[in-house]
Amino acid sequence: MDSCKQVAQVFYALSHPIRLRILRLLSDEEHCVCHLTAALKKRQPYVSQQLAILRDHGLVIDRKDGLMVYYRVRSPQVAALIEAAAEALRAQGVEIDLPPVPDGPIEGCPCPLCNASDRP
Repeated sequence: MDSCKQVAQVFYALSHPIRLRILRLLSDEEHCVCHLTAALKKRQPYVSQQLAILRDHGLVIDRKDGLMVYYRVRSPQVAALIEAAAEALRAQGVEIDLPPVPDGPIEGCPCPLCNASDRP
């Protein structure tokens, strides 16, 4: 595959708002599908479908831990690319505000991160 086609494939994977939100959630740490589902307020099959596209295009990788599957961004440059695109739009006068990345446990998420025994 030629280089331009490879780059175009990356931009295709980035061309969906939910996939961009997933990448932002994964930009700092790995998360399981149930955590992403709760954070995005979307159904698990839909989130899994979007994760498969990101994985197939080399933007995220996964690891299994028992029954849990955790995803993380393959390269920190992915988050930088998303921010660069947002900054380019801001430079053109477009008001853009990327949604914040939730910090800490998410209500309704059954994952170990959100249900750690040492949480108040």
